[in-house]
Amino acid sequence: MKKFLSVVLSLVLVFTALVSCSNKSVVEDSSQNPTSIEKEKNSNTFKIGGIGPITGGAAVYGLAIKNGIQIAVDEINSNGGINGYSIDYRFGDDEHDAEKSVNAYNSLKDWGMQLLIGTTTSSPCIAVAEKSYKDNLFQITPSASAVECAVNPNVFRVCFSDPDQGLASADYIDKYLDVKKVGVIYDSSDVYSTGIYEKFIEQSMNKKYEIVAEESFTADSKTDFTTQLTKIKNAGADLLFLPFYYLEASLVLNQANQLGYKPIIFSCDGMDGILTLDNFDTTLAEGVMLLTPFSADDTDPKVVNFVNKYKNLYNEVPNQFAADAYDAVYILKQAIEYANLDPSVSISDMCNIIEDSMTNIEYNGVTGKNVRWSTKGEPNKDPKAVIIENGAYKLHNN
Repeated sequence: MKKFLSVVLSLVLVFTALVSCSNKSVVEDSSQNPTSIEKEKNSNTFKIGGIGPITGGAAVYGLAIKNGIQIAVDEINSNGGINGYSIDYRFGDDEHDAEKSVNAYNSLKDWGMQLLIGTTTSSPCIAVAEKSYKDNLFQITPSASAVECAVNPNVFRVCFSDPDQGLASADYIDKYLDVKKVGVIYDSSDVYSTGIYEKFIEQSMNKKYEIVAEESFTADSKTDFTTQLTKIKNAGADLLFLPFYYLEASLVLNQANQLGYKPIIFSCDGMDGILTLDNFDTTLAEGVMLLTPFSADDTDPKVVNFVNKYKNLYNEVPNQFAADAYDAVYILKQAIEYANLDPSVSISDMCNIIEDSMTNIEYNGVTGKNVRWSTKGEPNKDPKAVIIENGAYKLHNN
């Protein structure tokens, strides 16, 4: 009998040990499963991260994104949150550097980020998008316009892609401006500039205007544009298309003035910010036009509310980047509410559900009306153009 009891006891001990090992294995697996941890950590708030340059040469863009998000977050939280849950928001500085952007992403992920608004600029966005795809974390970029930013199914955008900006610019010039000859200067070393340029040239075929000169520069030769401008002037271009950022554009405007060359200047969202550039004579920007989905002088009540709040808080007129970011928060809100989500849902499940929501909602905000998204993450909305008059952006009378 004792021998029998001893065998039974041994079997019980072995069974207990096996159960203990099994439970230990489950716990260890859970520690490697972020969704299990996330469900426990993020049960009370939606944790939204943002990334962009708030220091360095591109800080004007990142600061606008950061500020635009903050205004929307504060509004939503003061009005009951999203499905009754408030937003917890943090922003990471990437200095317009891909490696630093990934570092910012990892820091926000350690904090518990569930949704990302970012990144602000294209090269960092491409790097971060690879990370968010592997994590299956939903990402919406307000302003990164390179095609590669949104190739993964978890990434959507508020702004137009580079090709869409090139296409819309060609159509707008053809439809609304009385020009015959067009010259182009673009940055052949930059994905943003090249993407717009290539589609612009393609879309300009069979328009009422003619492309008479195409000139380029690179990151190593972006201070002297005299040669390019002289060629374009001699070709008789009455419109100069500049699909690149405002810092280089300010040099072009100054050097064109020195050459006595005064064409119509047309650009895209990278030009936004030129009026705030230190030591730039803003009178040189009079008459400059840029394609944009946002105009601060729009009389729509939503725009007026946003612009007034931005002015009061930051003592300046919001640019397109701030408006895109403001809309990005409200777009997330609408997508989350469409699916009736709460913060306890795992990051991966939340991503999958919001991807579906994005292709079903129709959004009305400060950067577009009746905006819908394709399964490729691209927005469908009408472009606008603004013109600089008396040192301020005005909606172009089209």
